[in-house]
Amino acid sequence: MPSTEPPTVPPATVLPKVAAVKVADGERLRSVHLPGATLTVRSRRPLCDGLPPALYVHGLGGSSQNWSALMPLLDGVVESEALDLPGFGDSPPPDDGDYSVTGHARAVVRHLDASGRGPVHLFGNSLGGAVATRVAAARPDLVRTLTLVSPALPEIRVQRSAVPTGLLALPGVVTLFSRLTREWTAEQRVRGVTALCYGDPELVSPEGFSNAVEEMERRLRLPYFWDAMARSARGIVNAYTLGGQYGLWRQAERVLAPTLLVYGGRDQLVGYRMARRAVRAFRDSRLLTLPDAGHVAMMEYPQTVATAFRELLADTERPAAGERTDGIVDDEPANQSTGG
Repeated sequence: MPSTEPPTVPPATVLPKVAAVKVADGERLRSVHLPGATLTVRSRRPLCDGLPPALYVHGLGGSSQNWSALMPLLDGVVESEALDLPGFGDSPPPDDGDYSVTGHARAVVRHLDASGRGPVHLFGNSLGGAVATRVAAARPDLVRTLTLVSPALPEIRVQRSAVPTGLLALPGVVTLFSRLTREWTAEQRVRGVTALCYGDPELVSPEGFSNAVEEMERRLRLPYFWDAMARSARGIVNAYTLGGQYGLWRQAERVLAPTLLVYGGRDQLVGYRMARRAVRAFRDSRLLTLPDAGHVAMMEYPQTVATAFRELLADTERPAAGERTDGIVDDEPANQSTGG
């Protein structure tokens, strides 16, 4: 639901300048001006013409950089774009201060409508997974396939390790937390985030860690950083409590696109046990389980995720489940499980 709270940050036109965002080899950044929001979009030059488009949506506190390990592995398969949600990465806050799941989904839809790239292969991680689910349910015409990495879908019993993130949604907690952690260095903060999000923090290369510290230093200079975190966390909590047709699990059941679900066995934010429920909810789904992965499998095991997506793409180009060109009825179930 749209937020009723007024924005607490200055408009994007008067925000201070901060250090430039990192751009990996083969990537470029551009700003896209939409009604109510300006988005920064990270893209890669396709290896050939005519490739189907893909769009990647990051999670809470993340950015389009979260997909930089996966995107080059799909260069010959799709034409990749990853966006910074409003208030994250290099995108300024939304004009109306709406950081709800619906607000973020609206920004994604507006970008796809304006660019004319749809239908796309839509990817989402964590918060981005909830956003992508809502987009796929509301606008099936915009989504060819759906790939969800640890999607933030409602859990009855939230893991203890995820509670601190949820507490950011409470009024006053962000102010208290920022005061208590004022002396923390960017390096300390990145180590904490890495320990929370990775199944094995040792998978982060020295260069990757250095880049993450630099990005953290940049974000901490933004006057809206904590506000975007708090309001987006509140948006996830609010989405968890919605029932009826707007409930995320109900919307998952409405998704028509073939769906790849990726869950990590060491995920401290989204329960591994939710994988089976997700398989039941998404009608045309397959499951990739990675026992050693944490919350960001596309960063931890990008090659494995890329292979699973290539298999999904290959299968969607074949006759649909239950149909054969020779007229034989195939009674194999649509849901499949791969991986460990």
